[in-house]
Amino acid sequence: MQIKILADSPCDLPLHFFEKNNVILFPLKVQLNGEEYEDVKTIDPNQVYEAIRNGLTLKTSQPSPFLFEEVFTKMAEANEDGIYIAFSSELSGTYQTAVMILDQVKEKYPNFRLTIVDTKCASLGQGLIVKEAARLSAENADKETILKDVLFKSQHMEHLFSVEDLDYLAKGGRVSKASAFLGGLLNIKPLLNVEDGKLVPIEKIRGKKKLLSRIIEVMRERGDNLNEQVIGISHADNEETALAVKAMIEEEFHPKEVYISSIGSAIGAHTGAGTIAIFFLNDLP
Repeated sequence: MQIKILADSPCDLPLHFFEKNNVILFPLKVQLNGEEYEDVKTIDPNQVYEAIRNGLTLKTSQPSPFLFEEVFTKMAEANEDGIYIAFSSELSGTYQTAVMILDQVKEKYPNFRLTIVDTKCASLGQGLIVKEAARLSAENADKETILKDVLFKSQHMEHLFSVEDLDYLAKGGRVSKASAFLGGLLNIKPLLNVEDGKLVPIEKIRGKKKLLSRIIEVMRERGDNLNEQVIGISHADNEETALAVKAMIEEEFHPKEVYISSIGSAIGAHTGAGTIAIFFLNDLP
């Protein structure tokens, strides 16, 4: 039986990916103007960026526990086996809620074979893992093979990203308000990474051109055989920069593929417009 793949919306893959590959989607929720929307499904990221530009503060929340219960119960009754590739537990409570609901469902269906993985990744760092798992599942790979790939990539995925305005991260408690103020005042572009699921500043760089050059340098320092990898780029209403970075990466490293996607509403609500992020592995299996 084919292994079922499940993922939540902060992996920043488009809706058609889930539909085409039969991957189960758990959308996070976005509150805007008193209305609640489902990330990927019922709200466009551009709505989020426009709202932020107009000074609105958005809130996000986890998928409904009832959705987890409904999906897990249906899978258990159908005797399906699956892997849920989850958003970093350090950035959302989604993983913990899913584990709690799985425990409840297994009380009634003790033989239910679902494995939930805390990737400690975000955006396309998580998305690239989901894409490969879906490909392996479609080729009828066994669960051990898929899970081994998911766990390895989760441990070795690098996230390099920068935001246009540090104020958005400050509002969400991701950086200090003092850092945000100084960054805007001095035209400082922060270069950040995700380490063990948390946002960690690497360095501060003045100016966009220097930032992009430094990203290439860090990729060279940290990446392993980048010519053999699929490299991910996600952006928040910043396609021009994404394409520029893609060209730089292709010229420098000649990767197998550079995959670009938009940052979804759930993550975009915290980063704001202009964010650019690059994802690659620091080791290959």
